[in-house]
Amino acid sequence: MTKKTIILAVITFVFLLLHHMAAKAQNYISNSVKTSFFSSTPIEDIKAASSKTAAILISKTGEFAFQIRTKSFEFEKKLMQEHFNENYLESDQYPAATFKGVMAPIPDWTKNGEYNVTAKGTLTVHGVSKARNIAAKVLIREGTVNISAAFDVACADHNIDIPTLVFTKIAKVISVKVNGTLNPKP
Repeated sequence: MTKKTIILAVITFVFLLLHHMAAKAQNYISNSVKTSFFSSTPIEDIKAASSKTAAILISKTGEFAFQIRTKSFEFEKKLMQEHFNENYLESDQYPAATFKGVMAPIPDWTKNGEYNVTAKGTLTVHGVSKARNIAAKVLIREGTVNISAAFDVACADHNIDIPTLVFTKIAKVISVKVNGTLNPKP
């Protein structure tokens, strides 16, 4: 073999090795994760949803982050949406809710399957951050990752005041669901 052939073979090998390592340390992203919430009281049920939650997942470390603009939630009644943004979440002052954390155990990203994980991290709503452990499911199918979770958020934990005039219409604890598919980052 000539020196050029050996150098070309080494470069090709290094390139393939790096490419293989990068594939195992794949990152996943989405800008269309669905987030919804539900408040139930004897007087009235309130529900809203958004399909504009952004998410990123670093497979090697299990780190991930979700962010949703609070004004992206849509309600059945526009007046509820206005009150939500102006009176409760104060969306102009606190425009986003976030969750940043790490999942454990870290799934085997190379195998299709469903994995139960715990998302350990920080939930920030209304400018108040709280440490949370949230049970989640990770479904891996043909190179995509679906993450789903359901958890409760106490309004008091995030300094969300509910006026006494409407406390019978809005629950003190809100049920939240997150579900979305993340695709490999190009």
